Amino acid sequence: MGLSIGIIGLPNVGKSTLFNAITNSQVDAQNYPFCTIEPNKGIVPVPDERLPILSEISQSERIIYATIEFYDIAGLVKGASKGDGLGNKFLSHIRETSALVHVVRCFEDPNTVHVYGNVDPLRDVEIIEVELILADYEMAQNLVASQAKKVKSNIAVEKQKLELFQKIEQHLSLNKSVRQISFSDEENQLLKGIFFLTAKPIIYVANIAEAEVGKESPAIQNLKQYADSQQSPFLTICSKLEAELSTLNPEEKLEYLKEFGLTESGLSALSKMAFKCLSLQTFLTTGPKETRAWTIHQGDTAPQAAGVIHTDFEKGFIRANVIFYEDFVANHGLKIAKEKGLLRQEGKDYVMREGDIVEFLFNV
Repeated sequence: MGLSIGIIGLPNVGKSTLFNAITNSQVDAQNYPFCTIEPNKGIVPVPDERLPILSEISQSERIIYATIEFYDIAGLVKGASKGDGLGNKFLSHIRETSALVHVVRCFEDPNTVHVYGNVDPLRDVEIIEVELILADYEMAQNLVASQAKKVKSNIAVEKQKLELFQKIEQHLSLNKSVRQISFSDEENQLLKGIFFLTAKPIIYVANIAEAEVGKESPAIQNLKQYADSQQSPFLTICSKLEAELSTLNPEEKLEYLKEFGLTESGLSALSKMAFKCLSLQTFLTTGPKETRAWTIHQGDTAPQAAGVIHTDFEKGFIRANVIFYEDFVANHGLKIAKEKGLLRQEGKDYVMREGDIVEFLFNV
């Protein structure tokens, strides 16, 4: 299951610096608008402190982490939905991502030009959000026009689609995002394969200066209040600090984080937040060959989880041998845990839990 995140924001807010840091790549991050012309893609392992522990117990040959794909697109500006600053091209790059991370500048720096002259998080957020809504409104208008021709066939589902698209068009015309609309299960089915930008979960990231780590400036407070009003996750990250962390080994990272009073990196916090807002979780497999984290939806059953490994596992599912991570570690593996009756046999109706360690039995 692919988890992909589009990083959006105005020019010169620190998007590419953050992207460089979390993907440990070196895309251009110069101090001028539209430095990023094509979207930069980075596949990042999701930090998970459980995997090295399991690997050591199982003497695994390798560790495979769950991953997130990050897309860093060029800074958007007012008029992006109409193509200003190559905006339409940039917006198309993130239509199929799972979620958006909106990086908002909350730091003062005379050496880094602000495209609108001064730091004002709420103004900056509004500019981007209006452009996303306008881009979606144009898309909704096109869908309505196209669907109106199909309604002449008198097929009920085509009429349902038209009414749905008209509902979305009307909502967007009021300058409201698609994520604020409540859809029925039937409507969600009709919308499969249609990607509205403002339907995506969005995480607001305040990019702050190193001197502001652990503090709350008025700019940070304003942005946090706005995120809360939208019922969206909020996170503060210092792109410069993340860039420095990306050059260090794990032990050095921990020491450096301690100096700032932090317990985890911005990437770790962002990964957890993305999983939560997309209702995702992980289950684990471990053995001599590999220890691995697999991404599934919360509420998935054991056969659905098995299908993430291979479709044959779901089709021929017999049962799942499941043990809680804590029990596996406390007993240093399966042997003693099994003797204590801690390994459970679960059937087709079992709903997976975060951190379950599983072995699937199947017959094809």
